Amino acid sequence: MSDTDPKAYQVLARKYRPETFADLVGQDAMVRTLKNAFAADRIAQAFIMTGIRGTGKTTTARIIAKGMNCIGPDGGSGPTTDPCGQCEHCVAIMEGRHVDVMEMDAASRTGVGDIREIIDSVHYRAASARYKIYIIDEVHMLSNSAFNALLKTLEEPPAHVKFIFATTEIRKVPVTVLSRCQRFDLRRIEPEDMIAMLRRISTAEGAEISDDALALITRAAEGSARDAQSLLDQAISHGAGETTADQVRAMLGLADRGRVLDLFDMILKGDAGGALTELSAQYADGADPLAVLRDLAEITHWVSVVKITPEAAEDPTVSPDERTRGQAMADQLPMRVLTRMWQMLLKALDEVASAPNAMMAAEMAIIRLTHVADLPSPEELVRKLQNTPPPPTPPGGGMAPGGAGGGTMARANTQVSGGPGGNVTALAVDADQALARFATFDHVVELIRHNRDVKLLVEVETCVRLVSYQPGRIEFVPTEAAPRDLAARLGQRLQGWTGNRWAVTIVNDGGAETIAEKRDAAENALRAEALEHPMVQAVLSAFPKAKITEIKTQQDLAAEAMAEALPEVEDEWDPFEED
Repeated sequence: MSDTDPKAYQVLARKYRPETFADLVGQDAMVRTLKNAFAADRIAQAFIMTGIRGTGKTTTARIIAKGMNCIGPDGGSGPTTDPCGQCEHCVAIMEGRHVDVMEMDAASRTGVGDIREIIDSVHYRAASARYKIYIIDEVHMLSNSAFNALLKTLEEPPAHVKFIFATTEIRKVPVTVLSRCQRFDLRRIEPEDMIAMLRRISTAEGAEISDDALALITRAAEGSARDAQSLLDQAISHGAGETTADQVRAMLGLADRGRVLDLFDMILKGDAGGALTELSAQYADGADPLAVLRDLAEITHWVSVVKITPEAAEDPTVSPDERTRGQAMADQLPMRVLTRMWQMLLKALDEVASAPNAMMAAEMAIIRLTHVADLPSPEELVRKLQNTPPPPTPPGGGMAPGGAGGGTMARANTQVSGGPGGNVTALAVDADQALARFATFDHVVELIRHNRDVKLLVEVETCVRLVSYQPGRIEFVPTEAAPRDLAARLGQRLQGWTGNRWAVTIVNDGGAETIAEKRDAAENALRAEALEHPMVQAVLSAFPKAKITEIKTQQDLAAEAMAEALPEVEDEWDPFEED
């Protein structure tokens, strides 16, 4: 049977291609705008149609071309949005043979030479039609020089010339071109409209196909009418008279949605054995492992959206049973669990797509998902860690007042009695009272921090091995990295801040760890203790690249809570204020 035979088979996407604006599905806003423009005789010189594949961009361009050049059955009609489909121009344009309507695929003709052919020909009037129309498909594929060559003609085209562009990548079209065109964004076809269109076509073809099967085709088409019609064509052939949802699933390599929900449940319950068995069963029934993981990701997204906006459950492509199960999941599952599953599934999809054996990679992904399903959240981990016994006090912490460690600062109240030399004694006691506020070396460190001498603070914390301390007297062993003038500068700074002389002396032996060494040792001890905790080990096992970035003890958390809870107290004593 030849291609010219009128009974030759045509694919559904071509057989049911819209021929008028009334035939377009789901593009009401664009159709309304075009009708108003035609009615007011305000037809733009250039149009640009944008949208995903299969929404009708090129078809719309041809309908516009027919409407511009239609003369009606009587030969006397003007431009219209309801082309008759019978006049010589409508028939020739519909068959793709009209001499004044030229179609060019910019994907294969991208150069400036191809555009120059158009520019040279625009000066000649249309041979037989009202307008000479240039339809350029995938216009974003034109080179920069081709766009530049087209700009002048677009800006000042002859009255008898119209341009209609179509593209799936509107962002790649230069703004200078967009600004000279009337833009129409063709929307994805809504599921309700798509199902209705597929039902009309299947009825016209005399094909029996279930509603569930049409819903599966609609979901797989993702808003593209052409994809949906192509899949329907394939499904009708696959069903051989009567097409069921199971046959469409097999055709698409999809698993039963209900079974994917079962698998979703098993994963969230941490049932690794059951999940692997179900995955193997779906694989044996013809489901593609990558498609199963995509379905899991789609369910995760859908349940998350339903959790936020319950009305999203009213999706015509979802069966009532699936809708009920999805709403129950949305009510029960915390958002953190859903977001964690989404992130892990995205990673798993990349792994399965690139793995030499897709099924093995999918099984490893399922094992990983079930392993972390019942892990506690970070908040739960913190709460459990708070309930564990407190760790031992780290070295160098919490020493009594007067020692080298930290302690409680207290105000000194010394009574001075009179007598011979009483003035000298009083001066000495006044100095002692002033220095008594710095009962420990930690108070000295706080004094340096209070005065924001960062350089001195770092040197004291990293270079001073304290041998002995009394208020007004410091003996230490310097580290190898200590500056030579550290003792002198420390004494000068302390005298300037306190108004009293300080004796800062360097000795050759003895000396404790530096403050930095104590701090590091305490932190390392806490880190080692944390790494031994079973919950932390479980987290690191599940997430090998995870790291401990900060550790807070019960005392730290209590201190933070206390700091947040305590109200401000007026006239609080400042240890650095003058008496």
